[in-house]
Amino acid sequence: MALFSTNITGASRSLRVLARLLSYPNAKLRGDLNDMRQAMVAERALPIARLAELGALLSTLETGNALENEADYVEVFDRGRATSLHLFEHVHGDSRDRGPAMIDLAQTYEKAGLLLGPDEMPDYLPVVLEFVSTQPPTEARAFLSEMAHIFNAIFNALQQRNSAYASVLGALLELSGEKAHPVKIVADEPLDTTWEEPVVFDGCSVKGQTKPDQTQPIHFVKSAASAGVTP
Repeated sequence: MALFSTNITGASRSLRVLARLLSYPNAKLRGDLNDMRQAMVAERALPIARLAELGALLSTLETGNALENEADYVEVFDRGRATSLHLFEHVHGDSRDRGPAMIDLAQTYEKAGLLLGPDEMPDYLPVVLEFVSTQPPTEARAFLSEMAHIFNAIFNALQQRNSAYASVLGALLELSGEKAHPVKIVADEPLDTTWEEPVVFDGCSVKGQTKPDQTQPIHFVKSAASAGVTP
Protein backbone atom coordinates (compact mmCIF):
# COMPACT_ATOMS: atom_id res chain seq x y z
CA MET A 1 0.00 0.00 0.00
CA ALA A 2 1.28 3.44 -0.88
CA LEU A 3 1.02 5.57 2.24
CA PHE A 4 0.57 9.31 1.81
CA SER A 5 -0.28 10.00 5.44
CA THR A 6 2.40 10.44 8.11
CA ASN A 7 0.18 10.22 11.18
CA ILE A 8 2.24 8.15 13.65
CA THR A 9 0.47 8.24 17.02
CA GLY A 10 -0.75 5.81 19.65
CA ALA A 11 0.06 2.30 18.47
CA SER A 12 0.79 3.24 14.87
CA ARG A 13 4.31 1.84 14.76
CA SER A 14 3.26 -1.39 16.46
CA LEU A 15 0.37 -1.79 14.01
CA ARG A 16 2.75 -1.44 11.10
CA VAL A 17 5.10 -3.99 12.62
CA LEU A 18 2.23 -6.42 13.12
CA ALA A 19 1.17 -5.85 9.52
CA ARG A 20 4.67 -6.72 8.35
CA LEU A 21 4.81 -9.79 10.57
CA LEU A 22 1.69 -11.12 8.86
CA SER A 23 3.29 -10.65 5.45
CA TYR A 24 5.24 -13.32 3.58
CA PRO A 25 8.65 -13.69 5.31
CA ASN A 26 10.86 -12.89 2.33
CA ALA A 27 14.41 -11.52 2.37
CA LYS A 28 13.20 -7.90 2.61
CA LEU A 29 11.19 -8.70 5.74
CA ARG A 30 14.09 -10.59 7.30
CA GLY A 31 16.32 -7.57 6.74
CA ASP A 32 13.89 -5.33 8.65
CA LEU A 33 13.31 -7.56 11.68
CA ASN A 34 15.70 -5.77 14.03
CA ASP A 35 14.18 -2.36 13.24
CA MET A 36 10.70 -3.85 13.73
CA ARG A 37 11.67 -5.21 17.14
CA GLN A 38 13.09 -1.86 18.25
CA ALA A 39 9.99 0.02 17.04
CA MET A 40 7.62 -2.13 19.08
CA VAL A 41 9.72 -1.98 22.21
CA ALA A 42 10.16 1.79 21.96
CA GLU A 43 6.45 2.48 21.45
CA ARG A 44 5.36 0.40 24.48
CA ALA A 45 1.85 -0.05 23.12
CA LEU A 46 1.77 -3.76 24.00
CA PRO A 47 2.16 -5.62 27.31
CA ILE A 48 5.61 -6.97 28.16
CA ALA A 49 4.42 -10.57 27.98
CA ARG A 50 3.06 -10.05 24.45
CA LEU A 51 6.25 -8.31 23.38
CA ALA A 52 8.19 -11.35 24.59
CA GLU A 53 6.02 -13.67 22.47
CA LEU A 54 6.40 -11.44 19.43
CA GLY A 55 10.14 -11.28 20.09
CA ALA A 56 10.29 -15.06 19.93
CA LEU A 57 8.53 -15.02 16.55
CA LEU A 58 10.92 -12.34 15.32
CA SER A 59 13.88 -14.45 16.45
CA THR A 60 12.53 -17.51 14.63
CA LEU A 61 12.18 -15.51 11.42
CA GLU A 62 15.61 -13.97 11.95
CA THR A 63 17.69 -17.04 12.80
CA GLY A 64 15.59 -19.97 11.58
CA ASN A 65 15.83 -21.67 8.21
CA ALA A 66 14.43 -19.19 5.69
CA LEU A 67 12.91 -21.82 3.41
CA GLU A 68 11.24 -23.59 6.32
CA ASN A 69 9.83 -20.31 7.63
CA GLU A 70 8.45 -19.45 4.19
CA ALA A 71 6.91 -22.92 3.82
CA ASP A 72 5.38 -22.66 7.30
CA TYR A 73 3.81 -19.30 6.43
CA VAL A 74 2.21 -20.75 3.29
CA GLU A 75 0.97 -23.80 5.20
CA VAL A 76 -0.53 -21.68 7.97
CA PHE A 77 -2.15 -18.85 6.03
CA ASP A 78 -2.72 -20.07 2.48
CA ARG A 79 -4.17 -23.55 2.97
CA GLY A 80 -7.29 -23.12 5.06
CA ARG A 81 -10.19 -20.74 5.48
CA ALA A 82 -9.97 -20.63 9.29
CA THR A 83 -6.60 -18.86 9.18
CA SER A 84 -7.18 -16.79 6.05
CA LEU A 85 -5.85 -13.24 6.30
CA HIS A 86 -8.56 -12.01 3.93
CA LEU A 87 -11.08 -10.67 6.42
CA PHE A 88 -14.14 -10.78 4.19
CA GLU A 89 -13.61 -14.51 3.80
CA HIS A 90 -14.60 -14.76 7.46
CA VAL A 91 -17.50 -12.33 7.08
CA HIS A 92 -18.99 -13.03 3.65
CA GLY A 93 -17.37 -16.28 2.50
CA ASP A 94 -18.19 -16.85 -1.16
CA SER A 95 -21.39 -14.78 -1.12
CA ARG A 96 -22.05 -11.98 -3.59
CA ASP A 97 -21.86 -9.47 -0.72
CA ARG A 98 -18.09 -9.77 -0.76
CA GLY A 99 -17.61 -7.72 -3.95
CA PRO A 100 -19.50 -4.60 -2.81
CA ALA A 101 -17.76 -4.82 0.58
CA MET A 102 -14.40 -4.81 -1.22
CA ILE A 103 -15.38 -1.70 -3.17
CA ASP A 104 -16.54 0.10 -0.02
CA LEU A 105 -13.31 -0.66 1.80
CA ALA A 106 -11.16 0.45 -1.15
CA GLN A 107 -13.13 3.71 -1.25
CA THR A 108 -12.46 4.20 2.46
CA TYR A 109 -8.73 3.91 1.81
CA GLU A 110 -8.86 6.34 -1.10
CA LYS A 111 -10.68 8.95 0.97
CA ALA A 112 -7.91 8.66 3.57
CA GLY A 113 -5.29 9.31 0.89
CA LEU A 114 -4.07 5.72 0.60
CA LEU A 115 -3.65 3.83 -2.65
CA LEU A 116 -3.61 0.06 -3.00
CA GLY A 117 -0.80 -1.60 -4.90
CA PRO A 118 -1.74 -3.44 -8.11
CA ASP A 119 -1.75 -6.86 -6.43
CA GLU A 120 -3.24 -5.86 -3.06
CA MET A 121 -6.75 -6.76 -1.93
CA PRO A 122 -8.47 -4.26 0.40
CA ASP A 123 -9.53 -6.92 2.93
CA TYR A 124 -6.04 -8.42 3.32
CA LEU A 125 -5.21 -7.98 7.00
CA PRO A 126 -1.70 -6.47 6.55
CA VAL A 127 -3.25 -3.86 4.23
CA VAL A 128 -6.09 -3.16 6.69
CA LEU A 129 -3.55 -2.66 9.49
CA GLU A 130 -1.50 -0.26 7.36
CA PHE A 131 -4.66 1.82 6.96
CA VAL A 132 -5.57 1.65 10.65
CA SER A 133 -2.04 2.80 11.56
CA THR A 134 -2.71 6.13 9.81
CA GLN A 135 -5.82 6.88 11.85
CA PRO A 136 -6.01 8.86 15.12
CA PRO A 137 -5.87 6.61 18.22
CA THR A 138 -9.61 6.73 19.00
CA GLU A 139 -10.65 5.94 15.44
CA ALA A 140 -7.97 3.27 15.11
CA ARG A 141 -9.14 1.48 18.26
CA ALA A 142 -12.79 1.65 17.15
CA PHE A 143 -11.90 0.20 13.73
CA LEU A 144 -9.93 -2.62 15.34
CA SER A 145 -12.79 -3.29 17.76
CA GLU A 146 -15.16 -3.89 14.83
CA MET A 147 -12.81 -6.63 13.62
CA ALA A 148 -12.09 -8.16 17.03
CA HIS A 149 -14.41 -11.14 16.52
CA ILE A 150 -12.46 -12.02 13.35
CA PHE A 151 -9.12 -11.60 15.12
CA ASN A 152 -10.37 -13.91 17.86
CA ALA A 153 -11.45 -16.60 15.40
CA ILE A 154 -8.08 -16.52 13.61
CA PHE A 155 -6.27 -16.42 16.96
CA ASN A 156 -8.05 -19.60 18.07
CA ALA A 157 -7.33 -21.33 14.75
CA LEU A 158 -3.64 -20.43 15.00
CA GLN A 159 -3.45 -21.63 18.59
CA GLN A 160 -5.04 -24.89 17.51
CA ARG A 161 -2.19 -25.27 15.03
CA ASN A 162 0.40 -24.33 17.70
CA SER A 163 1.53 -21.48 15.46
CA ALA A 164 3.72 -18.70 16.83
CA TYR A 165 1.74 -16.31 14.62
CA ALA A 166 -1.06 -16.51 17.21
CA SER A 167 0.90 -13.91 19.18
CA VAL A 168 0.28 -11.37 16.40
CA LEU A 169 -3.50 -11.85 16.54
CA GLY A 170 -3.35 -11.76 20.33
CA ALA A 171 -1.61 -8.39 20.08
CA LEU A 172 -4.33 -7.10 17.74
CA LEU A 173 -7.02 -8.19 20.21
CA GLU A 174 -5.23 -6.28 22.98
CA LEU A 175 -4.93 -3.16 20.82
CA SER A 176 -8.64 -3.38 20.05
CA GLY A 177 -9.44 -3.46 23.78
CA GLU A 178 -10.76 -7.02 23.64
CA LYS A 179 -9.67 -10.33 25.14
CA ALA A 180 -9.34 -13.68 23.45
CA HIS A 181 -12.00 -16.27 24.21
CA PRO A 182 -12.44 -19.84 22.97
CA VAL A 183 -14.51 -20.48 19.85
CA LYS A 184 -15.23 -23.70 18.02
CA ILE A 185 -13.11 -23.98 14.87
CA VAL A 186 -15.01 -25.52 11.98
CA ALA A 187 -12.90 -27.88 9.88
CA ASP A 188 -12.62 -26.77 6.28
CA GLU A 189 -11.11 -27.85 3.00
CA PRO A 190 -7.77 -26.42 1.87
CA LEU A 191 -8.05 -23.18 -0.05
CA ASP A 192 -6.19 -24.58 -3.05
CA THR A 193 -9.03 -27.09 -3.44
CA THR A 194 -12.04 -24.90 -2.73
CA TRP A 195 -10.72 -21.82 -4.51
CA GLU A 196 -9.41 -23.34 -7.73
CA GLU A 197 -10.57 -20.36 -9.80
CA PRO A 198 -11.60 -17.59 -7.38
CA VAL A 199 -13.58 -14.72 -8.84
CA VAL A 200 -13.13 -11.67 -6.67
CA PHE A 201 -16.28 -9.77 -7.55
CA ASP A 202 -18.31 -12.70 -8.91
CA GLY A 203 -20.19 -10.50 -11.33
CA CYS A 204 -21.61 -8.38 -8.53
CA SER A 205 -23.03 -4.95 -9.25
CA VAL A 206 -22.23 -1.76 -7.40
CA LYS A 207 -25.89 -0.99 -6.84
CA GLY A 208 -26.36 0.84 -3.59
CA GLN A 209 -22.75 2.03 -3.43
CA THR A 210 -22.11 5.57 -2.30
CA LYS A 211 -21.35 8.49 -4.54
CA PRO A 212 -17.73 9.78 -4.50
CA ASP A 213 -18.56 12.57 -2.04
CA GLN A 214 -20.43 10.37 0.42
CA THR A 215 -19.02 8.47 3.37
CA GLN A 216 -19.65 4.73 3.48
CA PRO A 217 -19.12 3.15 6.92
CA ILE A 218 -17.46 -0.25 6.95
CA HIS A 219 -18.96 -2.83 9.29
CA PHE A 220 -17.39 -6.23 9.93
CA VAL A 221 -20.46 -8.23 10.90
CA LYS A 222 -19.97 -11.55 12.64
CA SER A 223 -20.45 -14.60 10.50
CA ALA A 224 -21.32 -18.01 11.96
CA ALA A 225 -17.70 -19.15 11.68
CA SER A 226 -16.10 -16.12 13.31
CA ALA A 227 -18.66 -16.24 16.11
CA GLY A 228 -17.77 -19.84 16.80
CA VAL A 229 -21.09 -21.27 15.62
CA THR A 230 -21.12 -24.39 13.50
CA PRO A 231 -23.23 -23.76 10.37
